[in-house]
Amino acid sequence: MKGYFGQFGGQFVPELLIPPLTELEEAMGRFLGQAEFEVELDELLRDFAGRVTPVTFCPKLSAELGLSLWLKREDLLHTGAHKVNNTLGQALLARKMGKTRLIAETGAGQHGVATAAAAARLGLRAKIFMGAVDVIRQSANVDRMRLLGAEVVPVADGTQTLKDAINETLRYWISHQGDTLYCFGTAAGPHPFPSLVAHFQSVISREARAQMLEKTGRLPDCVAACVGGGSNAIGMFRNFINDREVEIVGVEAAGTGQPGCYNSAPLNLGRPGVLHGQLSMLLQDRAGQVLPSHSISAGLDYPGVGPEHAHLQAIGRVRYELANDAETLAACRRLSRAEGIIPALESSHALAWVLRSAEALSGRTVLVCLSGRGDKDLDIIKDALAKQGEEL
Repeated sequence: MKGYFGQFGGQFVPELLIPPLTELEEAMGRFLGQAEFEVELDELLRDFAGRVTPVTFCPKLSAELGLSLWLKREDLLHTGAHKVNNTLGQALLARKMGKTRLIAETGAGQHGVATAAAAARLGLRAKIFMGAVDVIRQSANVDRMRLLGAEVVPVADGTQTLKDAINETLRYWISHQGDTLYCFGTAAGPHPFPSLVAHFQSVISREARAQMLEKTGRLPDCVAACVGGGSNAIGMFRNFINDREVEIVGVEAAGTGQPGCYNSAPLNLGRPGVLHGQLSMLLQDRAGQVLPSHSISAGLDYPGVGPEHAHLQAIGRVRYELANDAETLAACRRLSRAEGIIPALESSHALAWVLRSAEALSGRTVLVCLSGRGDKDLDIIKDALAKQGEEL
């Protein structure tokens, strides 16, 4: 069925949201793949965002772990993360549609910054909704959004994090759809957003696949990425899915890792349910109420996940693992000191799984999507280490 990945996906939204979603789907059919659109987008990705991003070999960690560790360096993109791949695509699409404003949700702030930057570049206005908790813990990114000309709206409902920011952005879109496009930040939500975001993010694996063949003469044995809503991961996985010899691993956030604690791991600990217009795996109680999520990384702090990930898990093509806050902090610090690269806490979840699984991965080539850089997380890292009696 259209808009579904196996049993997951769909378009579970109020009737008032059907017209703008239909308009977006029609615009995708009209512009995506069109030569003029693709040339413009390629120029923006190259000359503004900084693509092609390299793959980087990690010599010290590889020697220590007994494997060959490579990183796909999305952290080197303008604005500091993979998010700009998607925001430039959606901003260009919005301009082709005659829209004058982008709205967006953001958790860690990276999607908000990338949306603000894309809007500024393409002459659009930007309005960013962000949970009040995230506004505090990612204050540097709030300042960046405002400097780029975006209006930042703190959301004080519910858990005051990413889930609630998405709710508020959808509500706003209903009453402003004439001149506004919702620049959705992850490969989730109602159809056609999961497909649209995956389309723009698939540039990650398209490049990485060719780069690994050029540098090593073969495909990696294992590809790994962190998973929240799932945009960097689906972008990293897309062009490896048909390579059956490549193991694919997504890594969710286990929070504190204690029994009964809140976490952000719907694929491991949730069950099917509807949230934000999609049927996917969801953290919920026995009555079907959405449970609060928790992760040390604001970008993974989401109780649901994109429907394509739920499908890939259901058919057994991708394995989804867990990494807790303590493992993530340790991985962040270890990569920083061993290789001179400070990863975002989101990406550090994937690295944490590699470190924990080194014995099982011995002798293999492992490619990790380094989805963002850790500058935005320094205050969180310092505070977390201080609680453990440690310093940077």
